[in-house]
Amino acid sequence: MTMPGSAIRFVFDPYGNTKKIVLTGRGDSVLENNFVNKGTSFTLKERKLLGLEGTLPPAVRSLASQVANNRKIFDNKQSNVEKFIYLRSLFDRNVTLAHALFESDISAFMPIIYTPTVAEACSRYSSMFRKANGVFFYPGNIDQAESILAGFTFRDIRVAVVTDNQGILGIGDQGVGGISICLGKLMLYTMGAGIAPWHCLPVSLDVGTDNKTLLEDPNYLGWRHPRLKGNDYSSFIQRFARAFKAVFPNAICQWEDFSKQNAFAIRDLYLHDLVSFNDDIQGTGAITLAALYSAMKLKKEKITEQVFLVHGAGAGGVGIAEQIFSALTEEGLSEKEARRRIFTLDSRGLITSDTASEPYKQKFAHNPSDLAWLSSDEDKTLESVVKKGRVTVLIGTSGQPGCFTEAVVRTMAQHTPQPVIFPLSNPTEKAEALPADLLRWTDGRGLVATGSPFAPVPWHGSLHLIGQCNNVFIFPGIGLGVLASGAREILPSFFSAAARAVSDQVPLKLLRQGSLLPLVEQLRSITAKVALAVGTSAIDRQVAGLCVFSEYQHDNDHKRLATLIDRMRWRPAYLPLAPE
Repeated sequence: MTMPGSAIRFVFDPYGNTKKIVLTGRGDSVLENNFVNKGTSFTLKERKLLGLEGTLPPAVRSLASQVANNRKIFDNKQSNVEKFIYLRSLFDRNVTLAHALFESDISAFMPIIYTPTVAEACSRYSSMFRKANGVFFYPGNIDQAESILAGFTFRDIRVAVVTDNQGILGIGDQGVGGISICLGKLMLYTMGAGIAPWHCLPVSLDVGTDNKTLLEDPNYLGWRHPRLKGNDYSSFIQRFARAFKAVFPNAICQWEDFSKQNAFAIRDLYLHDLVSFNDDIQGTGAITLAALYSAMKLKKEKITEQVFLVHGAGAGGVGIAEQIFSALTEEGLSEKEARRRIFTLDSRGLITSDTASEPYKQKFAHNPSDLAWLSSDEDKTLESVVKKGRVTVLIGTSGQPGCFTEAVVRTMAQHTPQPVIFPLSNPTEKAEALPADLLRWTDGRGLVATGSPFAPVPWHGSLHLIGQCNNVFIFPGIGLGVLASGAREILPSFFSAAARAVSDQVPLKLLRQGSLLPLVEQLRSITAKVALAVGTSAIDRQVAGLCVFSEYQHDNDHKRLATLIDRMRWRPAYLPLAPE
């Protein structure tokens, strides 16, 4: 597992966890490698052994002391962007310390390293640039994709997060800046699933940008060209996919932040060729389903008894509809009945078979003749569909702030004792409604979850907690479960299993306080439960194989699967280093 010039070699235990790093270099080359650099934590023995004598102050700090010191520096930063830059710079210097700091207070660091701060980091990527991370493909080098990826084989890549930079959060096309999303997601893979940072690969598929501001910016670092489209775009993606499969046939490829028109096509095209999934579609669907399962516990009703309306038919919205559909059919409904219970709306109103122009919208388009109450375009509006369709679950992915109005919500509350309402659009200012308003309009009966974090809402002398539908509860567990089980493909049932596992981790006390989702502080333990559920589903569905990253094989053995999931996870602690 070495390569010319890599200077390091990883040594693994039987479970696939790194137990030691062997170095072929000494002195400055050790300090410059963020995978092995310990900074002031190098022991006196290590300093002598690795040629570091005289390059560091005499005192030796523990990792815990380093974490405390860096937390003080972090807290003194004035803005979230400054905090983001500091964390990324620390990662570039010392991976273990960066993750140990992150682990010390996940709830404090999550909004910095990922949403909402990462959106600004994407938009300012070129001006904030410090150090390149990951792989950048563009038309000038895509034909060398296989040889470029082969340069990372010494890191035993297990997960890659791949973006074409077009559908970044709520801000759209950010060109080469989308790589920041990949970096953040992979830090969450490490934090939740324990996939060591050297096993993670961020990939930017730079096919140009239609962002005029970026194209006119003299400091822009991406490929200065309008976005490829049609056959040119498809050919580019195909060349990457072939190269990735050739070099990393057992690694997970997570597609991230593609535009809605490409997200579904790419996911479906490579469903069986790569071990891949799209987090915007499937991860969003699964975490929303988890919140729905929790809501059903409070309503004391079955999910098959609900009528759903998803307002916003992009990748996230249709992904949620897909996951609900999958859950309904798994619970015993016919496909026809499951579709009958799901309404989707876009900017033109209710999607029907005569208005669904995009292929991915057609699956949940209703035939107008099947809806006795549909007689005019007025009947396709949000309030009308809620009323006449007798909707009990309202989900927003529209990016239209305030569209869940008091009239809409009060109409919904007339025919369901506990309306389920999820304003999921990010960032906060794009939420379809504010939790405080939803509780007020439903007299406290509404079951609410959001896409962005919201503070608890005071309600009748107590605090009503607002759970966040954060995909971080899903994708790290999907990744770990797939890797540990040796699954050959990622099935829709994996996401239903993940959703149930997340919902089961919400304690009754938290449910009664209003939160439909667990606390992010429990991320690592939740991820283990999700991974076990996903791996078990792979075994039960007969798509499991052998974990190629471990000598401790299980081959359809549930007990060994649980042991492997527990033992193959890395935690941020300094590893023994040894010269070659």
